[in-house]
Amino acid sequence: MAFAFPFTAIVGQDDMKLALLMTALDQKIGGVLIFGDRGTGKSTAVRGLAALLPPIRVREGDRFNLDPDRPGEAGPEAPRKGARPGRIVPMPTPVVDLPLNASEDRVCGALDIERALTKGEKAFEPGLFARAHRGFLYIDEVNLLEDHLVDLLLDVAASGTNVVEREGLSVRHPSRFVLVGSGNPEEGELRPQLLDRFGLAVDISASRNIKERMEVVRRREAFERDPQGFCAAYEKEANAIRRRLKKASTMLDGMETPDDVLELCAVLCMRLGVDGMRGELTLMRASRAKAALEGRAHVTRADVIAVAPMVLRHRLRRDPLDETGSTTRVERALVDVTSTPDGHAGRA
Repeated sequence: MAFAFPFTAIVGQDDMKLALLMTALDQKIGGVLIFGDRGTGKSTAVRGLAALLPPIRVREGDRFNLDPDRPGEAGPEAPRKGARPGRIVPMPTPVVDLPLNASEDRVCGALDIERALTKGEKAFEPGLFARAHRGFLYIDEVNLLEDHLVDLLLDVAASGTNVVEREGLSVRHPSRFVLVGSGNPEEGELRPQLLDRFGLAVDISASRNIKERMEVVRRREAFERDPQGFCAAYEKEANAIRRRLKKASTMLDGMETPDDVLELCAVLCMRLGVDGMRGELTLMRASRAKAALEGRAHVTRADVIAVAPMVLRHRLRRDPLDETGSTTRVERALVDVTSTPDGHAGRA
């Protein structure tokens, strides 16, 4: 049995962990983009988070992870006439890696060659989009993803449906997932269309604290020596996060957002010149998720201030006259809009 390094054993990287927890709680936030140096725990955190999430319910033998509690959710493999539907079984929340060199057939799915040759049947072999449904799709070095795969990803992420029409096949199936990308900003930039699909963006780096760096090495060594025992030592903390997520999930639906919070979201996005309304919507959803994770039934302006950098830093237009980083620009705008009662003084 393979063990994932426990999410709760990751040292530091609080922004990354909070962003992942918020998107796991509310998938409408839109996923997480994690930029940082190699070896800073990006993929470790994603796989560790999946182990904390409750299993999903599927029909036994279903290759598309369809939700049996949603009658309208249908895939291409309808049961044969008179056949009894498979029993409902739990399965771990899927975490699917999308390799940079993956083919279009591997990602979207294609004709099942084996069944075509052996049985003469025209059948569909699901791809990565089908496997990631109701889970996470993780792309390492996402800024190096080839353009044709970016186009496919944008279509599916926008519609929640994968459509394949080739080789005599016409297949449509649901594909809704939390998109998580990681990369090193020095190796290239993302296309603006793909960048806009990520709800949150965090910048991480290796700790500059000697004791923290020592603890990272100590924990990794202990995990490699005895993975099962190491995971067991952090199970109590893992269960605490599971309870926290469960409680937050029940609170989220009934949570109301006060007008002063909505006003702060709107004023901040206008001050920073954020295009469209996705910035406000994501800022509101992330603030609600943060409040729910902290066990509070009310969203406050402090929640907006806390999540604003990770929501807005990747949505800013470049300003050739301003050499400060995007995070600094967001923080400066926050000071401006919260320093006066009407929030209209100063400039970002």
